[in-house]
Amino acid sequence: MGLPLSGQILEEVERRREISPPLVNPFMRSVMEAPFPAPGRTVAIKSFLPGSGNEVLTLCRPVDSRLEHVDFGSLLQCLSVGRLLQVFASLLLERRVIFVADKLSVLSRCGHAALALLYPFIWQHTFVPVLPATMLDISCSPTPFLIGVLAPCLPELLELPIEEVHAPRTVAGDRSAFLLLGDEDCILPSKLQAALQQILEDREDILRQHNGDTCADLSSLLSEGFVHFFVELVGHYPLYMAEAANGTKELQRESFRKSHPSRGVRQFLQLFMDTQMFAGFIQDKELRKGGGKGLFETRVAEYLNTSQEPEPSGVNKFLKGLGSCRSLKRSLSKATSQSVIRLLLLLVVFRKQDEAPAD
Repeated sequence: MGLPLSGQILEEVERRREISPPLVNPFMRSVMEAPFPAPGRTVAIKSFLPGSGNEVLTLCRPVDSRLEHVDFGSLLQCLSVGRLLQVFASLLLERRVIFVADKLSVLSRCGHAALALLYPFIWQHTFVPVLPATMLDISCSPTPFLIGVLAPCLPELLELPIEEVHAPRTVAGDRSAFLLLGDEDCILPSKLQAALQQILEDREDILRQHNGDTCADLSSLLSEGFVHFFVELVGHYPLYMAEAANGTKELQRESFRKSHPSRGVRQFLQLFMDTQMFAGFIQDKELRKGGGKGLFETRVAEYLNTSQEPEPSGVNKFLKGLGSCRSLKRSLSKATSQSVIRLLLLLVVFRKQDEAPAD
């Protein structure tokens, strides 16, 4: 699978912007005038480049529409596994996260991919893939956000009064510089975090065993891995949806949280259940009377059919559950220092692509 359709367009915009910024507008007009392709189909965009003359750019829309705007590969190229899990944990607790990169396309891909990891939960706050330089003061907002900033704006960004920012430091050997609260490695339940980390670190070996198309299968593997994380975390919620007098359903919150046998999960749920993401997710379940099932609901049904009571969540149990996902098997067989700051802000600076990633 190639880049998402939006990623292909951004790559071309970036190429033209480096030659001459005025070349971007004619290209975008051609894109807007072209018909939107169906999943798996292509569209030809005619454009003009000085020195090259008229050329035709063929854009392909991926077959899997659910992940067509998601490029997990870019996120893993820019962040080590440990840093990715820190970003994921920060987003789950609705903290403030800033991505900084040299390219528009990197900011856009990484921002969308990071939010895609939250499925089935939906980010309820500000998301600006690329923040204009004239709007940098948004980073001083007290509310949660995920924003992207181009690297030339970083000095100005660090001059802004973003609460209390202490002495800067750079993480040696990594592609990223961070503003950390300091607890990012302790947010997620330890056993579930270890399972996610193992999947991410062993992703190449897992995909190689299935002789698949690495790009396509990486999306499937990561999608299933993070979905399974949430199944282990909240997959027992249907057991605690009680019917109210008006015919709607209502989550028995305390019973739901206390029923999980893992103390680490119970402690995490105490924080996570106060987020707007969780509130929106449960409200949707409480008001919904029918409708189709997405991937998460399908996995929840499989989870509950396997065990009516939640079991302790260990790495082996997590990986075994992930391996039993039928759609993942089908997919693989087919294609197979900034120091502490008080405002809970995570600043991620993506370095140039030729730097070696950290382990």
